[in-house]
Amino acid sequence: MGKRIAIVGGGYLGAELAKAMDDIADVTLIEPRSHFVHASAMIRAVVQPGLVEDSLIPYDRLLKRGRVVAARATGVDGEGVTLDSGARVDADYIVVATGSNYAAPFKPKGADIDGLRAASQAAHEKLQAAKTVGIIGAGAVGVELAGEIAEAMPDKKITVITMDDKLFAAKPDSLGVSLSKKLKASGVELILGKKVEGLASMTEPHAGSVTLEGGPERAFDLIFPVLGARACSDLLKNLPGAEVTAAERIKTDGHLRPSSLPNVFAAGDVADPGDNMTIVAVSRQLPWLKKTLTGLITGRKLADMKTYRPWGTEAPIVLPLGPERGNSFLMLFTAGDWITKKVKGADLFVPKYQKLLNRR
Repeated sequence: MGKRIAIVGGGYLGAELAKAMDDIADVTLIEPRSHFVHASAMIRAVVQPGLVEDSLIPYDRLLKRGRVVAARATGVDGEGVTLDSGARVDADYIVVATGSNYAAPFKPKGADIDGLRAASQAAHEKLQAAKTVGIIGAGAVGVELAGEIAEAMPDKKITVITMDDKLFAAKPDSLGVSLSKKLKASGVELILGKKVEGLASMTEPHAGSVTLEGGPERAFDLIFPVLGARACSDLLKNLPGAEVTAAERIKTDGHLRPSSLPNVFAAGDVADPGDNMTIVAVSRQLPWLKKTLTGLITGRKLADMKTYRPWGTEAPIVLPLGPERGNSFLMLFTAGDWITKKVKGADLFVPKYQKLLNRR
C-alpha cells in the first residue's frame, strides 16, 4: 500500500488516528487490550453500571485495510516496534500513544478488561452500601464523580478533599465558583487547601480514614482516591534525547517528537507538548498528526510543515455533574447546565466512540 505507520496504543488518540490514516497508509495499531475503554463514561458507570458495556468497545471492526495487533510493545526504534512476543512491526513512521494509568475503577490495570468490569461493579456495590463517601482529589474526575453520586444517590454524604485552594484554579474563577455552588447545593462538602495523609490505597476505592493537614481524622465508609493520572512512558524513556517531565510524561519538540529519532512521534497523555492530559488535547493533536503524516507520506518534508501549537491555558473543559447539570469553560466564556448537558452530560460521547469503532 505504500508507507507503513505503526501506532502504539489504541486509546482516544491512537484509535482515531489509525482509522483516519487507514485509507492512505499501511496502518498497524498495536494494542494489548481487546476493547477500547471510554474512560470518561466509567465515572458515571459507578452509579449506572449498565453503562459499562456501552463504554468497552471491541477493536475488531475499527480498521478496514489495516490491522490491530493484540500485543504489548516493548521497544521502539527508527525502523519499527518490537512486541512482547519478540516479533517486529516494521514501519516508516511510528506514533506512540500509550496513554496513562489511573485509579480503579476508571481505567484497567494493563490489558485486564474483565478486571475493569469487576472493579466497576465492586465499586458500585460498595457505594450502594456506604453512607459516607470521601473523594480525595478535585480534578475533573473527582468533581464529576461527586456530581454523579450526588445526582444518582442523594442520600449519600459526600466529602471532596483537595490540597488546592479552589477548584480549577488555572481557569477563570467563574468556572470553579459555579461548580462549587452546585456541588454544595447538592449537599457535597468541599474541603479545600488541605493535604491528606494516611490513605490506605492510592489506586483502589476502600473504606477507612484519612488525616487532614493540621486538622482531625475523617472516617468514610468508602474513599475514592482520584489524585491524577501518570503517563505510561516506559517505552519512550530510553530513547535518545528523551526528557521526562511531570507525571512521567515525555517532553516533545514542535513536531511532537519525543527523542532525536526523526520518524518517531508521541501524542496523547504520554506526550508533553504543553497540553494538559485531557481528551481536549487530543482534539488538537489528532488533526495535526493526520495532516503531518499525510504530508510526509506524499513527499513533503517535516521542516516545511507547521509545528504543533498546544492549547495551553485556553483549552476548553466540560464538567458534567450528572446528566442534567454542570459547567464548562469554552475558551471565551463559562457555560452552565444546558450547554454542558448538550455537549457531554447527556450521553458522555458514548455514541461518538461506538461510531468510531464501527459499532453504529
